[in-house]
Amino acid sequence: MPGPGARADEGGGGEGAGLGREPARLCGYLQKLSGKGPLRGYRSRWFVFDARRCYLYYFKSPQDALPLGHLDIADACFSYQGPDEAAEPGAEPPAHFQVHSAGAVTVLKAPNRQLMAYWLQELQQKRWEYCNGLDSATWHSRTSPPPGDFSKGLVARDTTDPGHPHPNASAEKARNVLAVETAPGELVGEQAASQPAPGNPNSLNFSLKQWGAELKNSMSSLRPGRGHESRKSVFYTSEEWELLDPSPRDLEESAAQEERRKQPPEGSKGVTSSGFPFDFGRVPYKGRRPLKDMIGSYKSRHSSGDPAPEGTPGSGGASKPPSDAQLQGLQEELERLRKELSSQKELVRLLQQTVRSSQYDKYFTSSRLCDGVPEDTLELLHQKDDQILGLAGQLEKLGLEKESLQQEVRTLKSSVGELNEKLGMLMETIQAKDEVIMKLSRQLSECEDSAGSAASPTWPPSSPTAAPASRDQLELDRLKDNLQGYKTQNKFLNKEILELSALRRNAERRERDLMAKYSSLEAKLCQIESKYLILLQEMKTPVCSEEPGPARDVIAQLLEDALQVEGSEQPEQAFVKPHLVSEYDIYGFRTVPEDDEEEKLVAKVRALDLKSLCLTEAQEVSTGVKWENYFASTVNREMACSPELKNLIRAGIPHEHRSKVWKWCVGLRTRKFRDSAQPGYFQGLLQKALEKQNPASKQIELDLLRTLPNNKHYSCPTSEGVQKLRNVLLAFSWRNPDIGYCQGLNRLVAVALLYLEQEDAFWCLVTIVEVFMPRDYYTKTLLGSQVDQRVFRDLMSEKLPRLHAHLEQYKVDYTLITFNWFLVVFVDSVVSDVLFKIWDSFLYEGPKVIFRFALALFKYKEEEILKLQDSMSIFKYLRYFTRTILDARKLISISFGDLNPFPLRQIRNRRAYHLEKVRLELTELEAIREDFLRERDASPDKGALGSDEEEDT
Repeated sequence: MPGPGARADEGGGGEGAGLGREPARLCGYLQKLSGKGPLRGYRSRWFVFDARRCYLYYFKSPQDALPLGHLDIADACFSYQGPDEAAEPGAEPPAHFQVHSAGAVTVLKAPNRQLMAYWLQELQQKRWEYCNGLDSATWHSRTSPPPGDFSKGLVARDTTDPGHPHPNASAEKARNVLAVETAPGELVGEQAASQPAPGNPNSLNFSLKQWGAELKNSMSSLRPGRGHESRKSVFYTSEEWELLDPSPRDLEESAAQEERRKQPPEGSKGVTSSGFPFDFGRVPYKGRRPLKDMIGSYKSRHSSGDPAPEGTPGSGGASKPPSDAQLQGLQEELERLRKELSSQKELVRLLQQTVRSSQYDKYFTSSRLCDGVPEDTLELLHQKDDQILGLAGQLEKLGLEKESLQQEVRTLKSSVGELNEKLGMLMETIQAKDEVIMKLSRQLSECEDSAGSAASPTWPPSSPTAAPASRDQLELDRLKDNLQGYKTQNKFLNKEILELSALRRNAERRERDLMAKYSSLEAKLCQIESKYLILLQEMKTPVCSEEPGPARDVIAQLLEDALQVEGSEQPEQAFVKPHLVSEYDIYGFRTVPEDDEEEKLVAKVRALDLKSLCLTEAQEVSTGVKWENYFASTVNREMACSPELKNLIRAGIPHEHRSKVWKWCVGLRTRKFRDSAQPGYFQGLLQKALEKQNPASKQIELDLLRTLPNNKHYSCPTSEGVQKLRNVLLAFSWRNPDIGYCQGLNRLVAVALLYLEQEDAFWCLVTIVEVFMPRDYYTKTLLGSQVDQRVFRDLMSEKLPRLHAHLEQYKVDYTLITFNWFLVVFVDSVVSDVLFKIWDSFLYEGPKVIFRFALALFKYKEEEILKLQDSMSIFKYLRYFTRTILDARKLISISFGDLNPFPLRQIRNRRAYHLEKVRLELTELEAIREDFLRERDASPDKGALGSDEEEDT
């Protein structure tokens, strides 16, 4: 059985220098049995496995964007036939297998037996990993399972649920024993896309139901002004087009339109290269032509030119007679018009001849005869004129004969094409009969040999036992091959039975666990209801005494239960006990503080509000479905910037896809740096930092444990995130010695490491510092940060004039609060759910997003701030108000909707304007400082200061 590194899996190759290669994608060509009746046959299809849904998508070609359909592997079982007893000795065994899924059986055929075994084993492995992932991970829904390639960052290791046990070790061992040793061939993997599809599918085999998807795939590249790379991506839907057969009336109209539009070329008559000659790749873009009309024109064109294959939809006998009759009538009308035209031409010719003769007579009688022209000259001219007219008539007759001969040649060419087709069919028939005759001759010779051996007991002296020994050896070899084939089939079927039994047991156990959890929740609800009933009953009769009573005990117990959170260490059956709020959220941040009872209650209420918001959003149309459709549409191509992707990212990236999208965004911004860097660039910087001390190393060590103390990945020196954080910061200090290390970089890297590995987090920091932010943003002077605060003040006065005037009235410098927002991109300023949605848009769009969200936070709480009427209360409120904003959807709506328009050109111009002002101010301050130092050094009283005791003495 191939190891994990050799197993085909989801994911592409890594980008940039120093990145490890990821497992190859499970994809390749297979032949799928499709069609009905006499059109049933195998057709080559490009199959791609998607680990997110455990679907096996199939396309017409690797370049298509929309799949023709899919097979659900999670609920599928596999089988294949054993060796064929009736097959000839030495013949290649069949390589087709069956996939039973969704109540249907799909027959697939591999190029050879080895590739069939490889596909079966890989599909079994994918099904096993996916179904075990449902057991080990939090089982939310079937539509958004944890993807197979999601193994990046620190958060990914926290997706497993400790309540569910690990897969059965004995089942894993038995699966490994029963595994069949196979190796992938050239027709599996991404390299197979560059090779031609194996096999020659039947030319008469096509399905109208799949015509819609093929038409979408071919017409998507024919849009004007759009190339293959930059075309707008299409969401994948499971619906297929139903193409309706046109009525006979539609066929007549479309046939008449085609005849009037253009005549079919001569070379196409009698030539049928395939049973489906409509070439989608060469159809010019003609707007949105109805699909029904296209089918009608296709059928009418081929009914008048080439005879359609028997059994083809839309070529029945009911629609033929009306089109033939109309075509015959049009031809008769055309012939009649041609005859009338020729008669009119003859009449015109005679009239022209009469006019010319009359003109000649008038000329010669009026002028020439008066001058004494001889009579014989006039007669000669009349003869020449008659000869010219006769030659013109002969020329016209010869032209008519030439046209008739050309028409006859065209007819003969068409008949020759038909005869060639008949000749080809006859040759194929003769070849098939020759093969049958040869086979029967071999059988006859074998029968004669067997009869001769039975009649004569004595063998010839030259080879007494050669013939029977060879036959026995062939039979023995055939039996051995069949035995080996049956052993392999038995081994595969035993493994299939074992896996299906284990998966069924896991499903039953999940059902039992859910029933136990449901019973526990119901019991908990009954207990809480009883406690509140007791409390209400006691509150009916108020008691004015300080003595402890049952009501006080119940209230204290209720408060204690409300403050309980789910700890990291739980008893064995703790997973069936309901807890609305856990100790840490999915990002690793602590939800409830350890001390301060009052702060505990506030944090618990905030966490419950966040959970209720998440549940409300889950009940509505979730963005997860849109993300699944987007990734399904990009199975065969790389992600690319588009308005569709921009809107999806602004709405928030789902937790299971955030690692992949963040890595793509960082790679997009740092591609030029990575291409120019040497292989192993990050590892080289890290090695240099570990061997030689850096001036920034000391400050980095001091800030490691102060980075995110409320996150479990950075809470103690032995945490996994601390070492990764140290490596990234040290490597960056050697890459950019002008900055080295600035307080704030540690928090940027810490957030990036939650979803990215060390090297990707390093390039993420390079993206923020060297690509997104202006120069001198993280230097000692923080020049760029000061400029952005002045730009933000201008935007506040434009976008929120009431709030800006209110803060200016009470002389509240809100830039003291917002300075940290810009420096660390809101880390430790907003709740974690809002923070990561801000980072999603920030990594895709750039620093303009920070201005948007900073203004949106103030607009979100504008009315509450306007109610405050003194500077101390306003400043105190501004220090913590961002932690009370929980509705990320509303904040995003304000940022990207209410604050529009928001041009980037305006921010750039204001940055340039304020940058000059800040530089002038810094220059003046530096001059004042130098003057002060010079005066102090030149003062005569320097060093003459004494103590009070000396003056007293």
